[in-house]
Amino acid sequence: VQLQASGGGLVQAGGSLRLSCAASGRTNWSISWFRQAPGEQREFVAGITWNWGTTIYADSVKGRFTISRDKAKRMTYLQMNNLKPEDTAVYYCAARSGDIRTNTNEYNNWGQGTQVTVSS
Repeated sequence: VQLQASGGGLVQAGGSLRLSCAASGRTNWSISWFRQAPGEQREFVAGITWNWGTTIYADSVKGRFTISRDKAKRMTYLQMNNLKPEDTAVYYCAARSGDIRTNTNEYNNWGQGTQVTVSS
């Protein structure tokens, strides 16, 4: 599967952004979003199973971020509300066959990153 992420930008704290991840090829995957801030390790944000729509969120984004997918369009979305400066990072979508995993090593299909910057 090939992934294409988009939708990043600059937003003030408390604002919202929606990231998109377009998938080509097979889509019976789990799709997850990760993020990496400067000097930090890449961390899991949220994931969704393609067939059932089961979701998992990192504690730091629960209640603020929502992951969803549109099977017909082969798109996965990350709606980010009430953004905080600490959400600033490059966001990546990734895919793996099987269930959602939170470890980057479990994924071998990555899209390019999209920058999200939240100003205070």
